[in-house]
Amino acid sequence: MEQHRDTPGRHELGDFLRARRAALDPRRLGLPDDGRLRRVPGLRREELAQLAHVSVDYVVRLEQGRTRRVSRPVLDALADALRLEPDERAYLFAVADVTQAAPARRPAEQRVDPQLLRLLDGMPDIPALVLGPRQDVLAWNSAAVALLIDFGALPPRERNLFRLTFLDDGFRSLYADWPRVARECVAVLRMEAGRHPDDPGLAALVGELSVRDPDFRAWWGTHQVRGPRELTKSYRHPVVGALTLDVQQLSVDTRPDQRLVTYTAPPGSPAEEALHFLLRWSSRTEPAGTDHRRTGPHP
Repeated sequence: MEQHRDTPGRHELGDFLRARRAALDPRRLGLPDDGRLRRVPGLRREELAQLAHVSVDYVVRLEQGRTRRVSRPVLDALADALRLEPDERAYLFAVADVTQAAPARRPAEQRVDPQLLRLLDGMPDIPALVLGPRQDVLAWNSAAVALLIDFGALPPRERNLFRLTFLDDGFRSLYADWPRVARECVAVLRMEAGRHPDDPGLAALVGELSVRDPDFRAWWGTHQVRGPRELTKSYRHPVVGALTLDVQQLSVDTRPDQRLVTYTAPPGSPAEEALHFLLRWSSRTEPAGTDHRRTGPHP
């Protein structure tokens, strides 16, 4: 598939600077009104240069992708001038990395350690997944199937939370506020793409979603970024109706590129009661012998 023109690459630093510059209100920054008509929203290049104490020509070269070699003090000054949040600041440093990029190589095959699979089996009342790079679903338990989707019924390539959120109607309909969740997905994917600009799988995923979903294409262009964090998600489940769950993403020491994700409800809450009912209902309807622990090799 042909890459979308806005996939990660050498222009990402300039695109990000322009997007964040356009998002700022000069009046809220205390900049004086010089009476000139603003043809574009946000800060002018010369205003960003003034706030960051760099030359206008330097800002132009950064935004045009003619240089990515930026010192840490200059990056800090640009981040301060653009009022970047912590995730945005981390992303700025990632895409401005001055080290020589390593040649792209085929990613190692993703496998889940047996100890982690046993942990999934030992949590029958907690929906849980093991995610790899790009939020590929590598393993899951039966509770996760009851809550989300039967991952085992999907081809391995489609076991990806980003793809499911945008391209699977059933998965998409689970979310009570799909636009909010989808925007968060785009911001997380943008962060990952900035950290791994030479990952061909990420580039292909961004390209596919950009071509197939107009919402993704529009939101990708805003250059919003964020990293993994604790959050809650609200669902409209076809069996139990509304429930809001806490989502935790835990790192795996033996596999730095994998995360264990759990979905839990506050004790004594209506969501906990609904989740328990869902799991009991699912255990009665699930075919015998179903194995949800592993996906097999994942490219």
